[in-house]
Amino acid sequence: MIKKIFFQSIFFNFLFIKEVFTAESGGMPQLHPEFWISQIFWLTLTFGVLYIILSKFILPKISANLELRKSQIQENVEAAEKQRGSSEIKLKEYDDIILKSKLEAKNIFKDAREKVTKDINLKKETLDKQIDGEVKKVEQEIALLKKSAPEKINRIAIEASSELVKKLIGAEVNNSSISAIVDDLSKKNGNKYYDN
Repeated sequence: MIKKIFFQSIFFNFLFIKEVFTAESGGMPQLHPEFWISQIFWLTLTFGVLYIILSKFILPKISANLELRKSQIQENVEAAEKQRGSSEIKLKEYDDIILKSKLEAKNIFKDAREKVTKDINLKKETLDKQIDGEVKKVEQEIALLKKSAPEKINRIAIEASSELVKKLIGAEVNNSSISAIVDDLSKKNGNKYYDN
């Protein structure tokens, strides 16, 4: 900044000297050499006061503001670095939690599937046992029906035949003779129905 002011003053002095030689004949009083000392004095005094004001009051404030901004930027960068580090740590923790959660969910699902499969197998075995028991009961009932069915059929046949003969001839018939005929017929034809 000071160098810039110095070079500007030299440049303006050069222009001023050049104008002196051209304007000396025109009669401008500030370009006459007799006024140069006072002009140089006031020029030095003005620029000196300006230099002191700039160097003691304005430049320190600008410098302090620049340092403050620099320190704030540095603090912001450091805070951002810390935040990035903590964010990376949190992200890693989050990934670990997700991985653990997936493993736990997989294990829970596996355990639940095994438990359900075990329950289904137990219920299936129980149901199979119940069905086998029911089938055996039904087979026993069928066997009993097969044994008792010929007697019942013979009795029904005897009763129906006696009623039929009574209606046909109008007289009572001996049940023993009808029973002998039904027994004889059931022995001839009955075995083919009951052995199956």
